[in-house]
Amino acid sequence: MTTLQLEKNDIHLWLCRPQDISSPELLHAYSQLLTAEETSKQQRYRFEKDQHDALITRAFVRDLLSKYADVKPEDWRFEKGEKDKPEIINAPLALRFNLSHTDNLIICAVTLNDDIGADVENIGRNNDVLAIANRYFSALETRELFSLPEDQQRSRFFDYWTLKESYIKACGLGLAIPLVDFSFHIAPATMKNTNDQIKLSFAPHRIDYPELWRSWILYVSDEHRIALSIKAQDNNQQRDYRLRYFTSIPLITFNEQLSLKDDSD
Repeated sequence: MTTLQLEKNDIHLWLCRPQDISSPELLHAYSQLLTAEETSKQQRYRFEKDQHDALITRAFVRDLLSKYADVKPEDWRFEKGEKDKPEIINAPLALRFNLSHTDNLIICAVTLNDDIGADVENIGRNNDVLAIANRYFSALETRELFSLPEDQQRSRFFDYWTLKESYIKACGLGLAIPLVDFSFHIAPATMKNTNDQIKLSFAPHRIDYPELWRSWILYVSDEHRIALSIKAQDNNQQRDYRLRYFTSIPLITFNEQLSLKDDSD
């Protein structure tokens, strides 16, 4: 029985924290949802933590999709679409979804019809993020990044990085799209914990249309940064998207959050 309705221009963002799930009985129940191929891929991970997270990721997406359609979690089947993105086989409705995971957080964005990309990053990771920016960001982004005070640059780096990842995931082409071929322009946020004051521009040789895109940066916690990007089908589509947030323990419970911070404070 379905429990949630998706309307046109709704985006539902789901969060799951795999470190909170350790019950052997529940993990066994998750394993029963996977196909033989999924189980084989999950067990190829060398480390137990990675196997654990991969198992929960598979159960997470199957369980949440069953909130929208009368399909049992174990009955969903997936294939790679024409853009090499996971697609639902014989979907009962035009669900579009995109997964991302990092240390201690798995996310899935769900919508109808439109191409969507989601990315989550642990912003505490030990990387020379500014060197990465110099190598991969556009000149406009790099100039804006390094114009900020030094104590703000690392945070802004993750704004750009998650946005760029969300764009290429929505396109379904991955790093076949050079990251320097498009630029994000980030204006000051007008909402708490969310910034939707974001514009896209493209290098002259990249054929894409900024007016079709909407993006968000979500400040989910002091540990994680999330970005979403969605492409409308055409210029006539109403662009007033509505974001809703859910946290989940697959097969057990889910809760809608008024804001992402509600779940992490």
